[in-house]
Amino acid sequence: MSPPSLAPFRSAGDRADISVRDAVLTWFAAYVGGGILSSAVFALSGADSTADLAPGWLTAASLAQWIPMVGAIWYLGSRFGVGTLSADFGLSFRPVDLIGVPLGVITQLVLVRLVYVPLEALWPDTFALDKIEERARTTYESANGGGLLLLILVVVVGAPLVEELIYRGLLQGAFTRRLNDWVGVVVVAAWFAIVHFQPIEIPGLFVVGLVLGVCVVRTRRLGLGVVTHLAFNATGLILVAST
Repeated sequence: MSPPSLAPFRSAGDRADISVRDAVLTWFAAYVGGGILSSAVFALSGADSTADLAPGWLTAASLAQWIPMVGAIWYLGSRFGVGTLSADFGLSFRPVDLIGVPLGVITQLVLVRLVYVPLEALWPDTFALDKIEERARTTYESANGGGLLLLILVVVVGAPLVEELIYRGLLQGAFTRRLNDWVGVVVVAAWFAIVHFQPIEIPGLFVVGLVLGVCVVRTRRLGLGVVTHLAFNATGLILVAST
């Protein structure tokens, strides 16, 4: 007899019963709306690229992108669930989620590095380590003093919370409920990697997405994934700062 499913959002009684269609359309509408607002902030900043945004502008641009997303997710929860992020999308934390700290560090220092070893061997000019870290390094070097604190809040706190709610909470929840656990994990991991629109980062982000997706499948909550994502981003920031 096969073991019971560990899907995080399998039944409507467990989480908000949001269809794949509603999840995808809501993500698309909120992503486009947030992108327009974020682009307006970027234009006002006068920066040449997003990596060149000063921390204050980066914070404003990130909030412009995130607020429509979180608002849309809350709306779906209110419509198809009970109206709370914890009940509808599993955004809750327990002490055991601290396992995510070493998991995020290992993912950053070991798993992602292993992905790029064969890629760098085959295409050394494309997948050199300095090119992979270029965007993060440029962003870090634009920060100092209070700006560095803002950068940490955006990269280490805000991004993991919002992205896990969007990708693992909303999208993976819908796909795992309608299809199956591992299809949902793989599809959303690929989605997560591609929408960052950084081709050189796609292989590493895909692996990160798989790790985060499995965290949700195994715990039925977002807490472990958020902590793992937080530790992953923090480790990356420390690496850039120390070299």
